[in-house]
Formats: sequence, C-alpha cells, structure tokens
Amino acid sequence: MQRQTLLTCAVLAAFTAIPAAGAAASSAAPATSPNPDAPKSGRVAGARPFVPSARNAEAVEKFRALHRTRLHREQIHHFWGVEPAAGTHDGLMATHSVDTSYQVSNSADFTYTPTIKAAGSCMEITTVYSQAVGNEIWAWDWCGGNGPRKEITMDADFLRTYTRPVNGHPAYSVQLVQTNASTNAWSAYLYNYTTDAWSLFYSKSGRDTSSLNYGWDIFEIYATRDPRTGNAYYCNDAKNVVFESSGIQLRKNGAWHTATPSDSPWQPYATPNPNDYLCPSLQFVRAGANDHWIVRQ
Repeated sequence: MQRQTLLTCAVLAAFTAIPAAGAAASSAAPATSPNPDAPKSGRVAGARPFVPSARNAEAVEKFRALHRTRLHREQIHHFWGVEPAAGTHDGLMATHSVDTSYQVSNSADFTYTPTIKAAGSCMEITTVYSQAVGNEIWAWDWCGGNGPRKEITMDADFLRTYTRPVNGHPAYSVQLVQTNASTNAWSAYLYNYTTDAWSLFYSKSGRDTSSLNYGWDIFEIYATRDPRTGNAYYCNDAKNVVFESSGIQLRKNGAWHTATPSDSPWQPYATPNPNDYLCPSLQFVRAGANDHWIVRQ
C-alpha cells in the first residue's frame, strides 16, 4: 500500500453566506465572537494533564513529524491558512469549529484542525481527530515540553460550556496572549459561555523551540492514500464535514484588531490546488480578508 504524508487545511462554513470557493470577501470579526477583553476567570473544566501512553504515542509523533515537514519546507503546499508575521502581535485569537461526528477511518491518520499558535508563543492549541486519542483539544508545549501537556475531550460538557453554534456548527473560541515579555510568558484561554469569561487552559514561559518566526491559524493533516480511489482517506471521511476558523484577531500593545492581508498572509498559496491534497473535491474558501477561512467539499 502506497502511503503519502500531507499537510492539509480545511475549514468550516462562514458566519454569513459562503462565497464561491477561492473567493475573498471583506469581513470584520463575526458578531458571535466573544469579547477579547472579557474577564479572565477560572480554569477550563475537564482539562487534564496529557499522560503519554502506547496508545497516544503515534499521535504525538505524527504531530512532531508534521511540524518538521513544514519547518524544512517540504510538501509545504499541503497546508493552508494564515500566518501572522512576527512583530505584528503579542496575542492571537480565533473561533474554531468542532464536529464530534467526524471519525478518522485509517488508524495511521491524524487530523489536526484548526490549529493556532502565535509567533513566539509557548503553546499551540489544536483540535485533534484520530483513532489513537479520539476527538480532543490539545495544548502543545513549545517552550521545552515539545509535546501535548493538556487535553480535553469534545464531550457533551465541553460542547455545552465552551461552544456555541457558528453557521450551524459548534465552535469554541481560543485566545493566546503574552503575559510577560521579559520571560516570554504566555497563557492560552478558552471562552466559557457559562461564566462569560476566558478560562485558563494552559500557561508557560521560556524560549519558543518551534524554530518558526511566525504564527499560524491553519489546518494540518497526516493522511494516507487510499489505493482504491487514489485519494486520501480523509477525503471520504470528511465528505459531509465542514471545518472553519473565523474571527481571527491579533493583539498588539493591548489592542485587538481583525487579521489583515498585511499582517496575516495566506500560506502557502492564496488558492491551493485540491489535487495537491489528494482530494480533488476540496474547496478552499477565503471567507474574509484573512480573518476567516474554509475548506469543504
């Protein structure tokens, strides 16, 4: 069986009517995005330390492998999203879709989408779909941990507390902010709709070891080619799934603003070729001026 590793980006439906694939439309932060300056209170309920095991080891290694692939600029055309440049922000937030019905059919495959990291931040917050760990949200430590350190399952409690419908799909809002520039201290929060406050998910300080001098809000996937179709397995798995990241905002000197073409360019291309992702039916939608992206079929 021939196998091929991919970096892929997929996103869910827009807050408003979705434009044609590849089309760009101007937009401000969606009205359903929580106030970035809302109070910060408590910790994320249900979050637990990530405990390495034989079962989840492959998921962790595939995540590292994806990062190394992107770092070395190999197969870079196999991911898609926006990359806020270094120096443009000291905080980053977005609203990310979840779909608990999405099941990865191949045990070797892992979908990490959407995933977000601010430039220089000590953590990446990613939505994880795999057979190895199920459907979860991870806090990946980039300041010495080099692995997931917190996890929370996308169960009924999570959906009720941390998500609200966005274009008919549940979505959670995540915020990463630098809290101390001298020590490069960062905190990641999820918005709690029960308390109307940002709840702490993970915090860490130190040197960012990702070796990438930009941030990202993208879709990443580890995918295997199905020899029966020539497409990746996820192409069939996600046929009725819409992945979305919206309301992408950057903070600079305490003020939040919507991501723009000048500070958050599309990468690796503005309009990718779906054949490069082993899924010819994929549609890449620039649903906003770099603050809202969609990949669907």
